[in-house]
Amino acid sequence: MLFADTFNAYFENENLQAALSVLQKSGYMVHVARPSPRTSNQNPFCCGRTYLAAGMVDEAKSRLTDLIGHLAPYAEQGIAIVGLEPSCLFTLRDEALQMGLGPKAELVSQQAQLLEEFLAKEQKAGRFTPRFKESAQPILVHGHCHQKAFAAVSPALELLRLIPNANPQLIESSCCGMAGGFGYEVEHIEASKQMAELSLLPTIRKHPDALVVADGTSCRHQIADGTQRDAIHIVRVLEGHLDS
Repeated sequence: MLFADTFNAYFENENLQAALSVLQKSGYMVHVARPSPRTSNQNPFCCGRTYLAAGMVDEAKSRLTDLIGHLAPYAEQGIAIVGLEPSCLFTLRDEALQMGLGPKAELVSQQAQLLEEFLAKEQKAGRFTPRFKESAQPILVHGHCHQKAFAAVSPALELLRLIPNANPQLIESSCCGMAGGFGYEVEHIEASKQMAELSLLPTIRKHPDALVVADGTSCRHQIADGTQRDAIHIVRVLEGHLDS
């Protein structure tokens, strides 16, 4: 089950397309979470993260309830629920359990995982056996704050190490400074820039030939604004190196 979060569905759809490509080429049957045409609610599924950030708790709970209701039957069957945006995916493993959504939320939380968490486990189990082409450049990895909080950076590095000559290196950094929309707000922008300049942006500037990987959409924007370099989601790296 692929969860198409708001950011990747509407702003960076190439990431979802890459995820479908990698999963399907690797032999997985993929269902994308979307409302049924037979239901009265045609709102696209949303984890409620952006509503929570704006203090709209009731709306966030309503949208999250709809999403949990759709995902629960798959979770009951032990089907993996895979996401791309850390802040959205981990809402299913954190806030959903704090908002009183009941047993369904607990079931979904047990199956919810980032794409790299899923693929790293599948690789260890012998079910994901990709052939990757050699990387033409070294890879720098920036961990999203939610990835770090849920110990989900290591699976990303494990997958990238499967690419010959990639030699992925984790950038030792704190938050990129964006924290969702925080860094775009005029009263916070200078603090946001200062956080990014502590280690993240200087490290990227020191490695002009490296490919920069960042799962978080806000992280990618901060990197682009601060270094004029494009960072990309890990799934696009995997797709680009997957031997057809």
